[in-house]
Amino acid sequence: MPWLTPTSDGCTVTVKATPRANRSEITGADPDWLRVRLQAPPVDGKANTELAALFASIFSIPKRAVELLSGDTARLKRIKLHGVPAETAAAVVARLTHDA
Repeated sequence: MPWLTPTSDGCTVTVKATPRANRSEITGADPDWLRVRLQAPPVDGKANTELAALFASIFSIPKRAVELLSGDTARLKRIKLHGVPAETAAAVVARLTHDA
């Protein structure tokens, strides 16, 4: 999974975000990124805040454990999940995308 990279203290996830959706959710996994829909508009960092809140909720971690590494103003973003092993992230995403 090129969209998921293990790190010493968690993992890094590559995300392709679509703002202004009906609800915030992970919609699937492409070979190079996770497809994520965000309810917030891409204005004043609202979509980035929503992305952090979504991942914090899904992985049961505090918002401060979700760090935006790149893509502040782009749809393609890299985020770091502190304290979430890559295996756990892959299992949670697999469960979410298969239940959808």
